[in-house]
Amino acid sequence: MNHPRQLPVTIAMACLLLSTTACGEESGEGPKSDAGGRNKGSGSCALQFTYEGRTYKDVANLRFTATTRLGDATRSPCNDTGEEPDSGEQLKKESAYKISGVSPRVAIAVGDNAKTAKLFAVYSGSKLPEEVKELR
Repeated sequence: MNHPRQLPVTIAMACLLLSTTACGEESGEGPKSDAGGRNKGSGSCALQFTYEGRTYKDVANLRFTATTRLGDATRSPCNDTGEEPDSGEQLKKESAYKISGVSPRVAIAVGDNAKTAKLFAVYSGSKLPEEVKELR
């Protein structure tokens, strides 16, 4: 025998269940999986390059002048999914340029040419080097 008070609780539970299952991948939220059911993540990679054994991270909103081409910087592979990097993935090389007034041990510019190159710096933990801060 059904109790009249159980019906609203049952309806509320059914609505809650439906609302939580509707917020999955099709709505643009929730984890993505590959064919094997492994979580593929949807994060983004921080852009970083390696030059002469040092790792340089992207720096935004600072004015600088890129000058002499130093050589090639290698883009670090992205691993935002937690999976092993693809061993067959080719590392991308781009031109590295000296920044006027800053040692290449601290910061470089990377890009197709000196005019369009972007600023990258070697961080100490999460701190931007003082030489780079002075570029503001």
